[in-house]
Amino acid sequence: MNKDLLARQAELKKMELCEPCAGIQRHWRKAPGHAELVQRGNRKEQHADGHSVTITRYRCDRCGTAWEYTNDRKDQRAGWSVVGR
Repeated sequence: MNKDLLARQAELKKMELCEPCAGIQRHWRKAPGHAELVQRGNRKEQHADGHSVTITRYRCDRCGTAWEYTNDRKDQRAGWSVVGR
C-alpha cells in the first residue's frame, strides 16, 4: 500500500459515525442505508470488462459522513463505502 492510501484509511478510522451510519453493512450489494442519508448525485463508471456501474453519493444529515453506494449487478461485494466528511 502507498502512503496516501494508508493516511486516508487512518483518517477514516478516526471518524466518528452516528449510530445509524455505524449500522450500515459496507461492501455488500443491496444492504440498506438509513433515513437520514441524503442523495447528493450520481455518476456512471465503465469497468474494464465493458459493463457500467452507477455510483450514488450520499451525506448523512446527522453526522455529516459522506457515503457512496456502488450498484454493480456483477459484484456482490459492491455497495456502501465511506468516502469522508
